[in-house]
Amino acid sequence: MDFENRDIISIRDFSKEELLYILKISKHMEEKPEPSLLNDKIMGSLFFEPSTRTRLSFESAMEQLGGRVIGFAESGVTSAKKGENLFDTIKMVEQYADVIVQRHPIEGSARLAAEASSKPVINAGDGANQHPTQTLLDLYTILKEKGQLENLNIGFCGDLKYGRTVHSLVIALSYFNAKIFFIAPDQLQIPQEYLEDLDAKKIRYVLEKNLNKVSNELDVLYMTRIQKERFPDPLEYQRLKGVYQIGLKLLDHAKKDIKIMHPLPRVDEIKSELDATENAVYFKQAGNGIYVRKAILALVLGKIK
Repeated sequence: MDFENRDIISIRDFSKEELLYILKISKHMEEKPEPSLLNDKIMGSLFFEPSTRTRLSFESAMEQLGGRVIGFAESGVTSAKKGENLFDTIKMVEQYADVIVQRHPIEGSARLAAEASSKPVINAGDGANQHPTQTLLDLYTILKEKGQLENLNIGFCGDLKYGRTVHSLVIALSYFNAKIFFIAPDQLQIPQEYLEDLDAKKIRYVLEKNLNKVSNELDVLYMTRIQKERFPDPLEYQRLKGVYQIGLKLLDHAKKDIKIMHPLPRVDEIKSELDATENAVYFKQAGNGIYVRKAILALVLGKIK
């Protein structure tokens, strides 16, 4: 399967077979580190928006494969502050790098970057739209923890309206006949377009406000934080922050082998008392990002077919 020079912009761009192939290469990267695979390659790391896990795991992945990294962690140190538009920034960076990883606060910015660049562009998050590499590491985590992807009950809880990690993962799970539980207040419920997509694919889903009502059905619970930075109205954020908080009490009425995931960072939605349990896999989930992003970099740079 050939991914060379391919952009990674939206999970919608990939077939089920392609997703499974990336997961296969991710397992290879976990089992065989390949420390010199990208010795002659340079990654442009363009983060116009704050990031810890995504930026550091991409940079770590590139360096673990022997490659080098150039770029920035916030836009204030770039020519964007002088008024340079995104198209011109990308045209400039492609002169210096073999692959571009970009996070940007505006939806559609990743697609624009891909149109501007002759080098592969990897979307590390564009506003509330898509976060495809997070979805791939989420799938890899579910596969490792549950031993399968097919026919699972997956619950998403918290900010489902603005959560790009949720949006991307819902699309991917539709390939695997999941039953999806959307647990959120009305103001933060999953956008209608995603429900219409699930309806078209005949994927079962449940809309719910009370996590306790459905926790005993879930194989995986995917918690999210209420994202202050996405709210157009600060008062709405104040009303909704802290609406869901889980701790050890959840395990009293959940499936014994439920796995709790979170794209991180968390604020107060998961109490630290859960961290040491076998159910909590969110830190393992973050670690899996290394293997998945190594796989993606190697694939788009044509070093693995």
